Amino acid sequence: MGMRPRKLANKFMISASTLRNYEAKGLIPPAERSANGYRMYTERHEAYLACIQAMAPAFGMEVTTEVLHGLQRNELDDALWVVRGREVKLHQEKASLEQLVEELNSYANGGQVFDLNQRFRIHEVSRRTGVPKSAIRYWEKSGLFTTERNCDNKYRLYNEAHLLKIKMIQILQSSVYSDETVHLKQSIALLEFQNIEQVIKLAEQIRTYLNKTIKLQVRGLYFLHRLIRSLDF
Repeated sequence: MGMRPRKLANKFMISASTLRNYEAKGLIPPAERSANGYRMYTERHEAYLACIQAMAPAFGMEVTTEVLHGLQRNELDDALWVVRGREVKLHQEKASLEQLVEELNSYANGGQVFDLNQRFRIHEVSRRTGVPKSAIRYWEKSGLFTTERNCDNKYRLYNEAHLLKIKMIQILQSSVYSDETVHLKQSIALLEFQNIEQVIKLAEQIRTYLNKTIKLQVRGLYFLHRLIRSLDF
């Protein structure tokens, strides 16, 4: 027996309009209609909704949408590789963070010294960080850091503190939008690199966030697996 829209929406603590929006965007299969024309949802729709709610916080709605569209096109392998790509990206971000923490600890222990007087052009910053110049310019325009300009040619000039900020921002660049990620990026923008303890503390907060994300990904994969089993792939 099917379930009416409001009852299903209430079960997942969403609005009926959100449910209709999911259906319109192909996130869940079209509902069948009762004899009097009402939408009727089934256990299969419940499995889709549970998957959406578990995957979205971990992988984002864009990835979740791509995966669910793939399942409905019977493209299971392609859908799974999309998810694996996000898992790999998170692993790379964790590795980048650990390398950054090692660098910061070297500064803190006196093994390295900040040379804030040394200046770099944007192409050198891009080469050292692996971040495209367009992204660096966009982050500056967004207020995540401020550079000075060469008096003669007006080129942007960066120092080692900028390099570290850019590396931190890059680690969070593909993270799912949330209040937490907004707060972390704002904290990066406000960092004063003369206070190395503060910088290391923020790096630890980013590590905590990444550890939380991998747990969310595992949960999302569990509900994706449940959905796949229910679809008899």
